[in-house]
Amino acid sequence: MIQFQKIDSIGKITLNRPEKFNSFVREMALTMQDTLKECAADDSIRCILITGAGKAFCAGQDLKEATDPDGPAIEKIVNEHYNPIIRKIRNIEKPVIAAVNGVAAGAGANLALACDIVVASKSVKFIQAFSKIGLVPDSGGTYFLPRLIGLPRATAIMMTGESVDAEKAEKFGMIYAVYSDEDFENKSLELACSLAAMPTKGLGYTKQLLNQSLSNSLENQLNVEAEFQARSAETVDHKEGVQAFLEKRKPGFTGK
Repeated sequence: MIQFQKIDSIGKITLNRPEKFNSFVREMALTMQDTLKECAADDSIRCILITGAGKAFCAGQDLKEATDPDGPAIEKIVNEHYNPIIRKIRNIEKPVIAAVNGVAAGAGANLALACDIVVASKSVKFIQAFSKIGLVPDSGGTYFLPRLIGLPRATAIMMTGESVDAEKAEKFGMIYAVYSDEDFENKSLELACSLAAMPTKGLGYTKQLLNQSLSNSLENQLNVEAEFQARSAETVDHKEGVQAFLEKRKPGFTGK
């Protein structure tokens, strides 16, 4: 259900339930949490790439499980399946890319939006499908989407449940880039390779600062920027970056 592959310094996580459009069930969600935890702990992994198998990225929750009288209740699904995944994505001090290869609906769409960088194939559609079945957006959707595209657009998209194609999502600022269907896999991997070769600690500190900026005042943010800049200045990669600049050569960052 979750396929993991290590490609050089990249940890590639593939949602692998293509016959069900990679919709989540409990076992899959718990495995996803464990895989993210392992990627966070492995210093040799310097970038994480999340994508889907088959025609979909992720269709969200498997409704058969959610409506099973013997299955987990909705509250348990949100609290034990999705919320821990979103927290792990945001707290991992490494870049996390969502490479959205097909439809991303419900919790699947919001899982993608929680990642640091989202790229999509041109044929992709994002759907906040919750209103279609009388539910509210979860998995951080009501937190991230308004911050990405503004409250009026987020409200309309969530209430109407209309699909947003990849090009419109890029125009709105919901995602970073759209790649052609033919180039999507290679371009996504190129982006991951580029990030994996960068100063990982500095990227992790940047991620922490961006997380804090969502709730900090300017004064508080200036103070934490100064704190993290001091930490960054002590890293091996900072010293290498400065030395490479002075020597007019390409830096060889190690993530330390």
